[in-house]
Amino acid sequence: MADIFRRHAERYRQTHGAHLGRVERRVISAIEMCRTARLGGHVQQCQDCEAIRIAYNSCRNRHCPKCQGQASRDWLAARQADLLPVGYFHVVFTVPQQIAEIAFQNKEQVYTILFHAVAETLRKLAADPRHLGAEIGFIAVLHSWGQNLHYHPHIHCIVPGGGLSLDQSRWVACRQSFFLSVRVLSRLFRRLFLEELKQAYDLGQLRFFGDIANLADPVAFNRTLKAARRIDWVVYAKPPFAGPRQVLAYLGRYTHRIAISNSRLVSIDGDRVSFRWKDYRTGGRQKVMILDAHEFIRRFLLHTVPDGFHRIRHYGLLANGHRQLKLDQCRSLLNVPPPEQPAKEPDAKPPPLAHCCPCCGGAMTIIGAWIPTQPVCRPSWNNSS
Repeated sequence: MADIFRRHAERYRQTHGAHLGRVERRVISAIEMCRTARLGGHVQQCQDCEAIRIAYNSCRNRHCPKCQGQASRDWLAARQADLLPVGYFHVVFTVPQQIAEIAFQNKEQVYTILFHAVAETLRKLAADPRHLGAEIGFIAVLHSWGQNLHYHPHIHCIVPGGGLSLDQSRWVACRQSFFLSVRVLSRLFRRLFLEELKQAYDLGQLRFFGDIANLADPVAFNRTLKAARRIDWVVYAKPPFAGPRQVLAYLGRYTHRIAISNSRLVSIDGDRVSFRWKDYRTGGRQKVMILDAHEFIRRFLLHTVPDGFHRIRHYGLLANGHRQLKLDQCRSLLNVPPPEQPAKEPDAKPPPLAHCCPCCGGAMTIIGAWIPTQPVCRPSWNNSS
């Protein structure tokens, strides 16, 4: 990915600069500079064979494919203690195309509405005695892409198969292979989302330009909402995972995923980029797509997330404010012991990071460092957008 940006991003800026916002410009700059001397670095020396290695700093931008591996591993390590010995379900909520167009031009507002509508849908239906009658918890992750990099906002939810009874006295388990009715989830999700979207419009929180500029007219906007109410919204509930290890493996693939990983890139041939993708219309058959480099960059930048926006959120039993208390209560009702905590010696210092010599396997130590030539993840040019 960095090679594509280094070869083509400058020309892309010059050609499409009028359509680039601050976030997109920072993403381009960060990926270009990632693990180069422009971000600084350090020099390591082997204590055994005295081999020298130069290591450059990472950009740490959440859209960079090089920087998400460690972030994902750290996040997963913190989540292991949160897993319960029950089945877990994967539920996906998506929006129709006419709503996606509004979302693209109002990412922060509509993504917030999307999270809230998903959370309320799951919690309300689960709490209803006609369905489950329990307080549940879940992790929600925002994605905005399909395999071909087109814009397709949707939320993945990982949900334990059960929850605390409404009086908090017992664990209520759902059926082994059935969580909640997809049809009922879809209808409630559609209603809650459109109600909040209409409220945001009435408060003047949405903006429209380009192909949907006409939606600034209340008559046109209400017509779009009316059409969205008449179609079925896609909510998909996948079969339950086989166990907690499978949940972690899945989360590792989904939580810190970006629009496309380096492993899917096939080649860069002049002004063309080739990448692998799965065509689900043909049963998930893997194909190779070839795009002009500028079109590839355009599609990649469709999926930038506003600064400070949280793509991963925890709800219900897993909400940050009371997670430990609720999980302890769940384990007590399930009659399972709490997860073992690693023993810590008093005043023990954390072990130093181990860096192995690529030549002999000995320990590497840092003997020098240099600072970035410019602020990390900041563009080297001025722009007020």
